[in-house]
Amino acid sequence: MTELHEQRCEACHAGAPKVTENEKIALLATLPDWQAIDVEGVEQLERLFTFKNFKLAWAFTDNVAALAEEEFHHPEITLEWGKVRVRWWSHSAKGLHKNDFICAAKTDQLLNID
Repeated sequence: MTELHEQRCEACHAGAPKVTENEKIALLATLPDWQAIDVEGVEQLERLFTFKNFKLAWAFTDNVAALAEEEFHHPEITLEWGKVRVRWWSHSAKGLHKNDFICAAKTDQLLNID
């Protein structure tokens, strides 16, 4: 099976299918630093990344933004001193779609960029 970070997002549409509970559990098992959270009734993937300073957090934020544009799938990104919180979810599905897990895995890969 192809690793999540090697896959591409598929175009979502209104009513796109959410992942099932079993799929979510299996996919989350491959992303141990991410958690599924509920935000106003919409399930989202969230991870908090920490950095030594604001400049490193800012650079990471820029890389996440570039990833989002490349995949045409856009997260919520919160930048603070030494911290970046990223939340992925599919607006059209009003919850979690496989695209969110793909993008979470790709976000993790950004930590390996020098």
